Amino acid sequence: MRVFLIISLVLFALFFIFQSYIVMATNSANEQPYKVLHVEKDFEIRFYPAAIMATIVSPTKSYKELANPGFRKLATYIFGGNETKMQIAMTAPVHMDINDTISSMSFVMPSNYTKEDLPKPNDSNVTIKSIPDEYVAALKFGGYASDKNIKIYTKKLAAALKEKSIPHYGNFRFLGYNPPYQFFGRRNEIIVSVIWK
Repeated sequence: MRVFLIISLVLFALFFIFQSYIVMATNSANEQPYKVLHVEKDFEIRFYPAAIMATIVSPTKSYKELANPGFRKLATYIFGGNETKMQIAMTAPVHMDINDTISSMSFVMPSNYTKEDLPKPNDSNVTIKSIPDEYVAALKFGGYASDKNIKIYTKKLAAALKEKSIPHYGNFRFLGYNPPYQFFGRRNEIIVSVIWK
């Protein structure tokens, strides 16, 4: 019994150390820059400058279907699956635009690269594109993302924008900031483009 208790305590300590390391590493990772312009109780308005994205488009219609295969394809690209075998730093968050017809997942490229600097992906399903400046409303939530809670928080953001008479357009999108093996301190967001002066 005592040996079992000691082993359990050691395993718990190792797990705690590993999770602490993951949280610190995630918090210090590169993040897509933005400026907060306005804060409400449930959401904030942000300005995102133009960025370069590596994107895959998929016929999937749910977070569950898109998350793992999409992540693998994009991770392969940044970890050397490209014509020059270049290693590209991971930048949070992962962008997901999930719809009933076609969905997409994107990795934000580090801001020190231009579109011309980035190597051609080996996988023809991965494309490199520029996205323009945009104003968005963003709502944060914790825990593991799922199709159910993405829908819940999308409705919550839509209702909050309607209440404040802030016009929005385009699809509501999901942003994920954490690796799947991070159990604590997880950060997720729903965003949508808004008209903001």
